[in-house]
Amino acid sequence: MQTGEPSKTAIAVAWARADHQTLDEPRIFTDPLAAKIVGPPTGRPEIFDTALDPDRIRTRRLLIAARSRFADDTVAAAVAVGTRQVVVLGAGLDTSAYRNPHPDVHFFEVDHPDTQAWKRTRLAEASIAIPGTLSYAPVDFERESLADGLAAAGFDRARPALFLWLGVVMYLTAAAIESTLSYIAGQGGGGEVVFDFLAPAVVDAAAQRERAERVAAVGEPWLTARTAEEYRAQLHALGFTRVEVLFAAQAISNYSGRPDPGPADGPGLIHASTV
Repeated sequence: MQTGEPSKTAIAVAWARADHQTLDEPRIFTDPLAAKIVGPPTGRPEIFDTALDPDRIRTRRLLIAARSRFADDTVAAAVAVGTRQVVVLGAGLDTSAYRNPHPDVHFFEVDHPDTQAWKRTRLAEASIAIPGTLSYAPVDFERESLADGLAAAGFDRARPALFLWLGVVMYLTAAAIESTLSYIAGQGGGGEVVFDFLAPAVVDAAAQRERAERVAAVGEPWLTARTAEEYRAQLHALGFTRVEVLFAAQAISNYSGRPDPGPADGPGLIHASTV
């Protein structure tokens, strides 16, 4: 992202979630706030959709919807067993905290200060209330750490927590990924994380190379691609005892009841836990 501006990829992803609410059937992820938070169509960036055929645009929407549904389902399962803290890393225009039905579950949104300030303006313009169960943790990672940002926001390091980290890992260096996963693994009472990833074979595909060039052109290049097994080995080494891998195409099939729209080694989702 550019300093002083919100993340363009965050805005584009939010539009995909909004479009899914009206364009795809069956709908696999329901978000009544998705269209409200993105704002009028005149502000829509087309960095992902230019020159793409409708099938590819739809597949991308479904991938984003599937990872959001997977995150929602994981939150529900974690809350059912007693987790009361949810951290949304690189929150962008995510609406999880504003759809939270649990008055005793606290959300923390972590993002760059510029993106977060722009989001709060959008929330006010859309008349979306900021719940008392949400705390903002603006973090400029060039100047401060995740630990410091969350501590300032009132996050309890000694209690279990679930971290949602969607659409972020591929934009980070290997060192930044390692640091964040290490922090989550050290959560007192148990840490859980849900994140998505791109494998090298996906990035090397012609269609994905084209997309990589578009996001790089707006200052948000992909920096890391790893296989599911590489992530699995890293997570186990850091102390995560349970690691679930679900490729996005299979997730779409599971939620929609339709055949897989993509390769089994395509973009993937990981749910890992230390307990």
